[in-house]
Amino acid sequence: MAEQQLLSLLGDLLADAKKAGADAADAVAVDGVSLSVAFRLGQPEKVERAESADIGLRVFVGRRQAIVSSADRSRAALAALVERAVAMAREVPEDPYCGLAEPSQLARDLPELDNYDSFEPAPSLLVDWARRAEDSARAVPGVTNSEGAEAAWGSGMVALAASNGFSRFYRTSHSQIVASVLAGDGAAGMERDYDYHSAVYAADLKRPEDIGHSAGYRAVRRLGARKMKTCKGPVIFDPRVSGGLFGHLAGAINGGAITRGTSFLKDSLGKQLFAKGINVIDDPHRRRGLRSKPCDGEGVANRRRAIIEDGVLTSWILDLRSARQLGLDSTGHAARGTSSPPSPSVSNFYLEAGAPSVAELIADIKQGFYVTELIGMGVNGVTGDYSRGAAGFWIENGEIVHPVNEMTVAGNLKDMFLNLSAANDLEFRTGIDAPTVRIDGMTIAGN
Repeated sequence: MAEQQLLSLLGDLLADAKKAGADAADAVAVDGVSLSVAFRLGQPEKVERAESADIGLRVFVGRRQAIVSSADRSRAALAALVERAVAMAREVPEDPYCGLAEPSQLARDLPELDNYDSFEPAPSLLVDWARRAEDSARAVPGVTNSEGAEAAWGSGMVALAASNGFSRFYRTSHSQIVASVLAGDGAAGMERDYDYHSAVYAADLKRPEDIGHSAGYRAVRRLGARKMKTCKGPVIFDPRVSGGLFGHLAGAINGGAITRGTSFLKDSLGKQLFAKGINVIDDPHRRRGLRSKPCDGEGVANRRRAIIEDGVLTSWILDLRSARQLGLDSTGHAARGTSSPPSPSVSNFYLEAGAPSVAELIADIKQGFYVTELIGMGVNGVTGDYSRGAAGFWIENGEIVHPVNEMTVAGNLKDMFLNLSAANDLEFRTGIDAPTVRIDGMTIAGN
């Protein structure tokens, strides 16, 4: 459906909700199309295409709210949607913190983020990307089997309108290539590894051959892994896993966790969480960012923020509801779908790069662990206790000497954040990103 048609549809839906007895309402529509292919052992395995068109209506009757969604946009279906939503809102308990944004909070001029690539690849092109990635991975000496390669593309449009006068839409797109292979044989042990790349524009993707070769190299490099003795020492987190540490940070400063009192950082606003010089940014307006958006899910203006500035926590991650509970203003971090109320979420969230190279970061380590893979979910968001299974490489005298596996790294996130330093190799790969980081004083458990 064309953009203006979709906004007109939402406007009519809001008008119908008001006529049916709603005091206020908002509506969101999400249209999407995706195409993915899989290629394994030299043969195509699947080609899948999916299209979706969902619409969600949220209505307010006093301080009561209800949400109903549908994939049917016919006039009769939308009339029933309105009727159900208003009837439900009249029956639910009051929520003193729910409600739409004030006009002064709304985004007026949406920035141009260059976040939509109009190019739609043919299935044959995605098959070619996957084939080239897997062929390159299987060509690495030592690779003995393949889990396959996949290539995918998708695009979407989000339209949001509310009875407070907000009415906007924006488009998104993404492309991705991933390859996963195995090295070694059953007698001497086997190892699996992968590589991938995602981008808003297909033209910004890394070459399939480079992704495949990296996957094969990573798998072969892990052969001969051993288990080391338990000790305390520095742990280096590879960029493929270091972003997860900042996912834990984002969860701990999320307004939902703060209002419930279930975060280990609930009393940390304005306090020193990291060493001086450490900055963590949330930037919804990053051009061609994987999670960029011109406004938040409630139509509230958003902007680039230094969430950690010179090591100090400067802000929670808030939507309207959590902000009202805390007596604060929304930070423009509401995210939503068509079937659930808004909730706080980061956008392009990243640790700024440091000054040293990776080699410089590990140069003075007598014994340490370079982690490339984390296993399990051993993180307690209430206490900050952290314990994860890990694999990677052992460091001796500033050099990587051999692969290791069946290890555990443990600590407390508060201590880990304070003892964290960053290398200069930041890349934007997932939407929550960090360069290689070093954390001193962790427990490294093995034999």
